[in-house]
Amino acid sequence: MKFSLGFSPCPNDTFIFDALVNKKIDTLGYDFDILLEDVQTLNQWAMQGKLDISKISYGVLPLVMEHYHLLEAGGALGKGVGPLLIAKKQINLTEIDECLIAIPGENTTAHLLFSLAFPKAQRKQFMIFSDIEKAVLDGKVDAGVIIHENRFTYQQKGLIKLMELGEFWEKETGCPIPLGGIIIKKNIGDKIQQDINGLIKKSVEYAFSHYPKLAPFVKEHSQEMEEQVMRQHIDLYVNQYSVSLGDDGKKSISQLLKTYQDIHPETQQQSLSIIE
Repeated sequence: MKFSLGFSPCPNDTFIFDALVNKKIDTLGYDFDILLEDVQTLNQWAMQGKLDISKISYGVLPLVMEHYHLLEAGGALGKGVGPLLIAKKQINLTEIDECLIAIPGENTTAHLLFSLAFPKAQRKQFMIFSDIEKAVLDGKVDAGVIIHENRFTYQQKGLIKLMELGEFWEKETGCPIPLGGIIIKKNIGDKIQQDINGLIKKSVEYAFSHYPKLAPFVKEHSQEMEEQVMRQHIDLYVNQYSVSLGDDGKKSISQLLKTYQDIHPETQQQSLSIIE
């Protein structure tokens, strides 16, 4: 039985899925058609119902729960792992509402966290996360919200941090920061959904058991990245919540859904279902 599976080429995702897609573990007869895309593309595909299983930003979860369940394994949550608001020069945070801000996709968790911190900010330009540093450096935007490996490289390019958006979330909610999760179509049988969740969990555990060695699958999709940065990426975004959400993780996602509803009261609230 074959399913379509989408995730990003970032080291944390390839680290998580390597053992599964390359059959380093027993996949119970399941096969996967793999599509590696940036997270905003995956978010858009999820809203279109394109893939059977997909990584998404938690920021888009409220919009896809009608057709997808959330899996407990394979996600990214944590403390001190949130998006950063950066600029070329110091900007007073009271001025952010008037600035043009680059955001890594409209439906990303980064956008949701920025909106929570700056609810009155309206001047936003959505773009692929890897283009944001250059847009700030070239003066096309006043500031930008960065994610993924850019957290480790922005200072080398002369950019400065204005705010850690994750810290704001943690202070406001007391919860770990929900960045991205794995969803599966509701029309897939319950047992299969549980099997897939279990396989992703085993894949993460396999990766951890061989770490800090980096699999070729991780390296080949991060060719322009130094191995030290790959490991920083994995260390920051892959943790116990990637194996299992647990009570803290579930509480964090529930808080995110509440926050989304507060920001978008016009949307219909969907019930959250997590496959364990």
